[in-house]
Amino acid sequence: MRIDSIGDLGLFVRDERRRQGLSQEELAIRSGTSRRWLSDLEGGKVTVEAGLTLKVIAALDLILEVGPAPTPEIDLDAFLDNLGGSDDH
Repeated sequence: MRIDSIGDLGLFVRDERRRQGLSQEELAIRSGTSRRWLSDLEGGKVTVEAGLTLKVIAALDLILEVGPAPTPEIDLDAFLDNLGGSDDH
């Protein structure tokens, strides 16, 4: 899943928590955070602490994997046409 913002991450955490049948209070206890802090994370608050966020992810038995963004496929013929390099003109 691609997550582009803290809001996306918060929604993902909320959906996963609900999928696992956990309340905010239960997940907060499991992850060593407060229910209020977890609510802020799920609400997309941009100032949530990264370390606590990783504890929540681990408490949900998830991993966070980071990698390079995929490069878009390029239609070389269309690209050359836009540059005026096509022999069809």
